[in-house]
Amino acid sequence: MPDSENPATPVTFPPAFVWGAATSAYQIEGAVREDGRTPSIWDTFSHTPGKTVGGDHGDIAVDHYHRYREDVAMMADLGLGAYRFSVSWSRVQPTGRGPAVQKGLDFYRRLVDELLSKGIKPAVTLYHWDLPQELEDAGGWPERDTAYRFAEYAQIVGEALGDRAEQWMTLNEPWCSAFLGYASGVHAPGRTDPAASLRAAHHLNLAHGLGASALRSVMPARNQVAIALNSATVRPLSQNPADLAAARKIDDLANGVFHGPILHGAYPESLYAATSDLTDWDHVLDGDLTLINQPLDALGLNYYTPALVSAADAAARAPRADGHGASDHSPWPAAGDVAFHQTPGDRTEMGWTIDPTGLHELIMRYTREAPGLPLYITENGAAYDDKIDSDGRVHDPERVSYLHGHLSAVRRAITDGADVRGYFLWSLLDNFEWAYGYGKRFGAVYVDYATLQRTPKSSALWYGKAARTGALPPLEPAA
Repeated sequence: MPDSENPATPVTFPPAFVWGAATSAYQIEGAVREDGRTPSIWDTFSHTPGKTVGGDHGDIAVDHYHRYREDVAMMADLGLGAYRFSVSWSRVQPTGRGPAVQKGLDFYRRLVDELLSKGIKPAVTLYHWDLPQELEDAGGWPERDTAYRFAEYAQIVGEALGDRAEQWMTLNEPWCSAFLGYASGVHAPGRTDPAASLRAAHHLNLAHGLGASALRSVMPARNQVAIALNSATVRPLSQNPADLAAARKIDDLANGVFHGPILHGAYPESLYAATSDLTDWDHVLDGDLTLINQPLDALGLNYYTPALVSAADAAARAPRADGHGASDHSPWPAAGDVAFHQTPGDRTEMGWTIDPTGLHELIMRYTREAPGLPLYITENGAAYDDKIDSDGRVHDPERVSYLHGHLSAVRRAITDGADVRGYFLWSLLDNFEWAYGYGKRFGAVYVDYATLQRTPKSSALWYGKAARTGALPPLEPAA
């Protein structure tokens, strides 16, 4: 039995392994109208009736903008070694163009200094889905100019923080930005144009390449430049040729569309063929693939659950069970002939199957896909319906079990030869969970949304012990 399935097996990690937690700006900061910040696409989207559960928005979120010192002190108390956060583009460069707003940059300077003072390494993500609204009004990610604006923004932030923050990620989950934002419309900006989503994917890739070059032009050579991809573990329902072809198509749309140009300097030919009815890819200009294919210092992988697909039954019209929200429009361009299936097993509050083997499989794939490239798990976690007990504590044994299983899978991958350097739990805090509003709690720290009081859950204490000792504490016996 592998250690990911046996909680009695001691699981220890290499001494230099990084134990971190992650957040994103719009989900936690609040202060959306302070110090020069202007609306992002998520401000606009969340204030549009019907787009988020309960009409929830991030105007206050969990007020990290004013409570960051408290939050950093809590990280230090837990024993975390790193903190991955994102920068709000419209807080730093409100129109997406021109000079920076120094008050916006000053917040991130203070945050980085506070982290360093507590011995916590900052890991900076430049873009976690919150495009300045003015850039969306000019066409957004389907327009090539947005990639050039991103490079200018990357240079601004790199100049401001690069002397102190050494770990950098250009983009977080560009798949969500492109396909949930521009194809299915369940994320901001809420557009439903499959051809535009493919243009957006390319321009996000271009933004990564241009942004990586911009960062390296202004930062010390010791700094790491990476990207965080939500690459999918895609499995066919059967081994028949039609199901294998369906899995290949979804693998191209989930993975190859990004790692192809980023890691190998080319899009998969099978992706071009599958999407030829939507686009001739004339937005890929000469030289683009070289610009995108910048050397990486590391690769971030975000993982939650595997995908199970088959060829679609033309007579069946079941809801699309891909875990990416309800919409009449698919986030999978040109994949109407593919069906998604619920994978078996226990599920989180998001309805996502708990399967650590998918994380091990993903790590080993990228160990083969990019040999010699260090890997980080930049997001992994679970939402549960957490409650405060009468004694004021939050007991979440399901999340502890989830973390134990997935961290054990990471350790097994290291044993199998993978160079995994660290793990960032998603998320540090309960927060605004995008279109789900405040109804889904991913945090290791409970937030009372009425008072904004923070209460570390039992999972936070468990994870903190793992971070301090480099070994996974045992699970509590089942009641």
